[in-house]
Amino acid sequence: MNRNIRILGVTLVLCFFALFVQLNRIQIFQQKDLQENPSNMRSVIRDFNSERGEIYTIDGKVIAKSEEIDGQLKYERLYPFADLYAHSTGFFSFQYGADGLERYYNDQLAGQTETQRFNSLEDIFTVTDTSADLIITINHSIQKTAKEALGERKGSVVLVDPRTGAILAFWSYPSYDPTIFGSADLETGQMAWEEFSSLPTTEDPRLPRMYREIFFPGSTFKLVTAAAALSSTTATLTEPEFDVRSTYVPPLTTFPLQNFAGSTCGGDILEGLRVSCNTTFAELAAEFIGAAPMIETSENFGFNSSPPIDLPSPVASIFPDDFGNQVGQTDNDPPVPILENTPALAQSGIGQFNVKATPLQMALVAAAIANDGILMKPHLMDSLRNQSGEIIDIYKPVIWRSVLSRQDAQSLQLAMETIATSGTATNLAIPSVRVGGKTGTAQVDADRPDDTHGWIVGYAGPQDGEPILAISVILESVPGEGQLTGGVDAAPIAKAVLIEALRVQGILE
Repeated sequence: MNRNIRILGVTLVLCFFALFVQLNRIQIFQQKDLQENPSNMRSVIRDFNSERGEIYTIDGKVIAKSEEIDGQLKYERLYPFADLYAHSTGFFSFQYGADGLERYYNDQLAGQTETQRFNSLEDIFTVTDTSADLIITINHSIQKTAKEALGERKGSVVLVDPRTGAILAFWSYPSYDPTIFGSADLETGQMAWEEFSSLPTTEDPRLPRMYREIFFPGSTFKLVTAAAALSSTTATLTEPEFDVRSTYVPPLTTFPLQNFAGSTCGGDILEGLRVSCNTTFAELAAEFIGAAPMIETSENFGFNSSPPIDLPSPVASIFPDDFGNQVGQTDNDPPVPILENTPALAQSGIGQFNVKATPLQMALVAAAIANDGILMKPHLMDSLRNQSGEIIDIYKPVIWRSVLSRQDAQSLQLAMETIATSGTATNLAIPSVRVGGKTGTAQVDADRPDDTHGWIVGYAGPQDGEPILAISVILESVPGEGQLTGGVDAAPIAKAVLIEALRVQGILE
């Protein structure tokens, strides 16, 4: 009898323990997954029947808000500026969940964080609006200028404050109006969703191309190659010098790598950057820097890592990290190991082969150089405020990476400012303003040499002061419509955005 009681007691204890473990697994470890599961309609209905905070630009424009309605749902989500902020705010949808800032800051906007729900003892016994308003770093006037300057050309504009990482403009085309998904008109939202989903991914307007799409960066990447040379070899802007030529044949191949439009160039690194010389930078990467320093420097700038921006699912930019094993060498060979894929390393040094970057990443390259080698974490959140207008959280700038020494960064600043005054980026120059730039023309496919992306990256600031803006612009290739270049096509867009940003910040009238 006692034995049976003991067995029953042990069994009950084990059952209780299993129940305890399962409850904790669900309530603690699986809570977030269950809340975000699309089939969990309780949390969705709760969110659409509760007050939700608004999203504001830094200059006070409401870009996302809720409106009370009659029906099964008490509220619908509206976006007053239609497509202008879609790739930042994302959407908040009864059917399709959330994306963008609406997703990243969902708990704060919905008032679901513990500090918001139970700010005082009184909150335990009363029902109050605990939602927070989100203020972001984008300036409305600059954002409008970015949209207008790009027009109906597929591409992206990213403007960042290199000193803090604050995003000041964040635009890509095509875009969409997220109100169609936040509306209580579920049938219309479903039709739009199905229409967008039927498009090729590259044509889908829901895709925020600034941070979720990667492209060949072309010659803008030569800044990274130059940084690797300055930081890992004895090279300076003026030494060594490279042959003046129109083609370069890397080791282990007979396939020549050409300069843009068959031009002839050479000289030192400064001259190579000024005229964007492919032969110089291909040889520099393959025979003077080598694979390991190229990989290390690229990763210092943020390649091969997802950028820590406060948006969901940012994609990592790519620099190849395997160029094969070393092959036999002689005394006449270059000072760095020749690897099985050294020809690919030569192409990588000019931003081709398998090098891919988001527009955000290339803006961060310019920002790190402009900020004397220190790369700040990019961010959109400025502050969160409760419904009484009190600040409940404010963003504090954070260093993401120390990329370069101050001396090497300032050498690259000199080079970029030379490019803007007498090189390929003269269309970026602004009178009485300190401007640096680097252009890029990225071939999309070897079989389609006339289809190219036009890139430019750069920075600007007071003539006698530090850079306060860093920018990247890409104009994506249009098959059959000829080459797009950074200097001719992308630079005027970047210049218009920089001028407006300088005007907003009181540097230009």
